[in-house]
Amino acid sequence: MIDPLFFSQFAVLATAHFLAVASPGPDLAVVLKQSISYGRRHALVTSVGIGLAILVHVSYSVLGIGLLIKQSELLFSLLKYLCAGYLTYIGIQALRAKPSAPQTRETNADASLPAQPITKAFGLGFITNVLNPKATLFFLSVFSVVLSAQTPMTWMAGYAVYLSLATMAWFCMISVVLSRHSIRQRFLASGYIFDRVMGVILILLGVNVAFSQLV
Repeated sequence: MIDPLFFSQFAVLATAHFLAVASPGPDLAVVLKQSISYGRRHALVTSVGIGLAILVHVSYSVLGIGLLIKQSELLFSLLKYLCAGYLTYIGIQALRAKPSAPQTRETNADASLPAQPITKAFGLGFITNVLNPKATLFFLSVFSVVLSAQTPMTWMAGYAVYLSLATMAWFCMISVVLSRHSIRQRFLASGYIFDRVMGVILILLGVNVAFSQLV
């Protein structure tokens, strides 16, 4: 007979995860930029990268490696500065966007965009999530409170798969909605202005991460 405790653990994890993944942050900003700038395919691949990165957080949380990160101010600082630097780099690249011919935007939005390898789209989502120190603290906090020494590894693996797939599903849904032709056209009508606005947002997120505190 399955212990009801494990179902209650799952309910708490699922609820906390939904509230966390639905809140604005680097992942959402990156998916938004990919959806508008590069379209549905790239945004979906980026979403898959974000979802698979969740497995990294879950793995070190379960193995206890994450506890070392939480207890070491040096390691945590290294992680957050890497994330801040990466977000700032992406933001600067967006700020460098140049105006394109208006007729190109109207007739074929994708034609005026610089090519982005699909592997880069995946890496963008994966690295953004893996380096996010707030994601690290979330999983460490939730897993340390919710899980117990009696929780079987099979259940932990099930939790990990669910959290990964749920994250993918959430951002894939956002990708589908934001990459709809009518929505993309409204943003792309502003051309490079959208890219520059997203660049500012990404840089501000990077600054926010850089000043986040270890609690």
